Amino acid sequence: MTKDLLLTIEGHIATITLNRPEKLNAVTPEMAAAIEAAVRDINRSETVRCVILTGAGERAFCAGSDIRQLDAYDTPWNFRNRPDYCDAIRALSKPIIAAVNGYALGGGLETAMSCDIRIASPNATFAAPEIKLGWIGGGGMAAHLMHSAGASNAALLLLTGDPIDAGKALSWGLVSEVVPLADLLLRARALAGIIASRAPIAAETAKANLRAANAMPLEKAIEYERDLQTICFATADAAEGRAAFMEKRPPVFKRH
Repeated sequence: MTKDLLLTIEGHIATITLNRPEKLNAVTPEMAAAIEAAVRDINRSETVRCVILTGAGERAFCAGSDIRQLDAYDTPWNFRNRPDYCDAIRALSKPIIAAVNGYALGGGLETAMSCDIRIASPNATFAAPEIKLGWIGGGGMAAHLMHSAGASNAALLLLTGDPIDAGKALSWGLVSEVVPLADLLLRARALAGIIASRAPIAAETAKANLRAANAMPLEKAIEYERDLQTICFATADAAEGRAAFMEKRPPVFKRH
């Protein structure tokens, strides 16, 4: 791990904080490796049920990769095969909420879009500025924008590189809520607490189902969903849910 990435766990909720506010939480190769390690630990955890991802300070969620370090890759192929923090976030099996406080630029926007739920503060700014520097995003930028914002809005961001504010991001569907900055983490923790109170196997399965729905034809997606439903139905937690409903009490889910 590195001082530039913080991982804290409280109860069933893990919080990953990009901790480089003086550089707008731009990600270094060491931070990318630390994110990969944190995701591996969270995926193995029997305790963690939901994750929050945010940036330290009030200016930035994440300004993407640290451009000053990109010339350290001696060939384009080594750049292509570098540890990718967006891939790491997508490899997370537990639900994850992005609490976007300030700039979400380039890889920072890709990182936010790699999360399942996104909420933002009013000062949040979203942009895909790579085209201004001579390249394009490579962490799922176009695919995520197409799914979230639609083809025309995705093209507007990708081809101009210009930013949009939190209000426009909300109207485009890039974020689910805009919350006052002082309340952003409180709201993220409240959402995480709700998700963590649900049956954890069902929550992880619902996440897998959502990703499949984005990638499959309709009939195949429904067939896959039915298979996932059957797997969940066979768990002890599903039996506990049915029993709790019949007994009119809150369920106690144990991830079994």
